[in-house]
Amino acid sequence: MPSLKDLRNRIASVKATQKITKAMQMVAAAKLRRAQSAAEAARPYAQRMAAVLGNLASGITVGPETPRLLAGTGSDQVHLLVVCTAERGLCGAFNSSISRLARDHANRLMAEGKTVKIICVGKKGYDILRRQFGQQIIELIDLRSVRQIGFEQGEQIAQKVLNLFDQGAFDVATLFYSQFRSVISQIPTAQQIVPAQIESGAGTTDAVYDYEPDEGEILATLLPRNLTVQIFRALLENAASEQGARMSAMDNATRNAGEMIKKQTMTYNRSRQAMITKELIEIISGAEAL
Repeated sequence: MPSLKDLRNRIASVKATQKITKAMQMVAAAKLRRAQSAAEAARPYAQRMAAVLGNLASGITVGPETPRLLAGTGSDQVHLLVVCTAERGLCGAFNSSISRLARDHANRLMAEGKTVKIICVGKKGYDILRRQFGQQIIELIDLRSVRQIGFEQGEQIAQKVLNLFDQGAFDVATLFYSQFRSVISQIPTAQQIVPAQIESGAGTTDAVYDYEPDEGEILATLLPRNLTVQIFRALLENAASEQGARMSAMDNATRNAGEMIKKQTMTYNRSRQAMITKELIEIISGAEAL
């Protein structure tokens, strides 16, 4: 049985840990407000961009002059997975759930005989995926030095994807991130970004538009922009989801530390009372012997 000193040290150690988890929970709550506002503000723009692309795409016929970002390469042999995770841990299953979704997708593609390439945005996803897909990972994009996600980060990642596509390095690109719903709910999401997926009914309207220049030229400009917008939105959703997951995880850790302190304190008090009782018995026994 541990001594009283060992129990006191354990209680002090758990109390110190509890202070840290409580502080991390409060910091995550403060960051969550800003991150959630940014993510919610980006959603209407991304949705409206999809509606505009749907309007334009519905007015053209796929042919040799159709932008490759919309029509594709005509093949789906090589797949690029852009996996967005966090740079830091202590946020529950946030990183592992995104990595698990990407891993299952990659395993399914490889089982079908496809070639898989992976770009990891965030160190935690890289650490998880490199154990199984070390040869498939072609680049790690580190955002640890970025204090607040901005449009330039999405633009840089999109430019890397566009350069690879122009070089013929892949046929299909899929973006993996976590969509923020609430503090306790973040949804791992896979979204195809190359070739662009136009949702059925997106941008459908009874109005008739005349485009100047024509739809093809406008799409050639908007499609790269849409790629940047979708990646930027994914980064913002990830930032909000990360803080929500961390806030929830640290709240659970604080509660668990409190329960552990109660149990250790009860064990300490019982041990201390047993020692006092033992000493009293020894004193009484010695007095009676005299």
